[in-house]
Amino acid sequence: MKKIIAFGASSSKNSINKQLANYAAHQFENVEVELLDLNDYEMSVFSVDKQKVNGIPQLAHDFYAKLGSADLILISFAEHNGAYSSAFKNILDWASRINGNTFHDKPMFLLATSTGPRGGSTVLEIAKNRFPFQGGKVLSSFSLPTFQDNFDAEKGITNLEFKNQLTEIIESIAF
Repeated sequence: MKKIIAFGASSSKNSINKQLANYAAHQFENVEVELLDLNDYEMSVFSVDKQKVNGIPQLAHDFYAKLGSADLILISFAEHNGAYSSAFKNILDWASRINGNTFHDKPMFLLATSTGPRGGSTVLEIAKNRFPFQGGKVLSSFSLPTFQDNFDAEKGITNLEFKNQLTEIIESIAF
């Protein structure tokens, strides 16, 4: 059985991106889904000085290994000031010190959502353009605008147009 490693790239306990990542990952058929929580990988802020003194934290190694165990990596991005959340960026910085091929040449499905009408599209574009340089094979992406109007915790995506768009993307992804 193929394995999806999924997470919301946010440390919020009630992360809407974690909800979207979980929902989207479970729309794939005949897969095992492992949902990560970035709070389980909280480390000191990356710096080369800290790495020199203390080495790379075990949590960075653990996160890097989780990515390597995936057949598909599914990430839904929170947008903080137009870019990655600091929690995700810090984990990415530490993991990239283990190997520049941070994403292990794995296929990726990238998503984003926000409470605004652009649905995290700026951070999604950053990730789509950056991750191929770090061993990510970006297969597709999806943005869900105005999360509170288009998603229900019990029903998932409630807007039929967005739900159909996500379904079409998932059906097109072969991994």
